Amino acid sequence: MNSKVSKETQAQATKVAKGIQKQGQSKEQTKLIAQGIEKGIAEYKKQQSKKARERDKERKQQLKQKQQKTAASIPDIEEGNSQKLPWILLGVSWLGFIGYVSYVL
Repeated sequence: MNSKVSKETQAQATKVAKGIQKQGQSKEQTKLIAQGIEKGIAEYKKQQSKKARERDKERKQQLKQKQQKTAASIPDIEEGNSQKLPWILLGVSWLGFIGYVSYVL
């Protein structure tokens, strides 16, 4: 158990155990309390890490969905513009041709 828990966590647990130590309590009892506190701190850190991973997964999924929606809507816009573009160019070229012919004649 001690090898899995960081030195900082052990120090915190010992400090808390000594802070709540009662008169007449043996060192062994205090040590057992400190181990229980260590276990509680380690469990809390595991839970927080798990929650952080879940939040990160959720955020990534939302980002991915947002990108898919954006990617799906962009081709529609470009497709609409690309269908109008040849007709616009044709109209401009005819207007240019008519303007040129009327200027020359």
